[in-house]
Amino acid sequence: MAAPEQSRPGRRRGRRPGGADTRAQLLDAARAEFAERGFDGATVRAIAERAGVDAAMVNHWFGGKEALFTASLNIPVDPAALINDVLPGPPEAIAWRIVPRFLQLWDTSGGGQMVTLVRSIAAHEAAARMMREFVSRVILKRVVEQVAPDRYELRAALAGTQLIGLGMVRYVLRLEPLASADHATVVAAVAPNLQRYLTGDLDAPAP
Repeated sequence: MAAPEQSRPGRRRGRRPGGADTRAQLLDAARAEFAERGFDGATVRAIAERAGVDAAMVNHWFGGKEALFTASLNIPVDPAALINDVLPGPPEAIAWRIVPRFLQLWDTSGGGQMVTLVRSIAAHEAAARMMREFVSRVILKRVVEQVAPDRYELRAALAGTQLIGLGMVRYVLRLEPLASADHATVVAAVAPNLQRYLTGDLDAPAP
């Protein structure tokens, strides 16, 4: 008589345990949620449910929604550290601290991940939306709220266009002479306009 067939364990239902693949599952789910709903619309609970894990795993692996957003973009920067680097000092000179830090970030890896991300902006609306929200909401919004007199969202958006545009032209399009200009030259040219976006009179008439 043939031996009875051994029962096979059924497919595990419910949330996945916090194993080695949990981080990757969260990143995949986060990219999808952020692309669909934006930074403000995506929630930790929805991301965790999409990944099939407990919401506590977001804090365990990433420390919160903001860090998960940064990780999902694969950007080699800690937003909190970047903000802490540029905020100390006179508000009326903050652009002269932001632009060198921005250039240093790009140059450290020769563009690298940042160039890849900016290139994807032109072809993928989801990537463009995520990049805009990273620059304007995760970084510049917090800076603007500390130094600007008014119109925080507009100022953050305008400053974002300045920095993303600089990255696109210098590192992706490599338009000369900007592509090979030294940092001092770039800072001297870009910082005054960025400073106006951050703290200046946005309604001042053209000369």
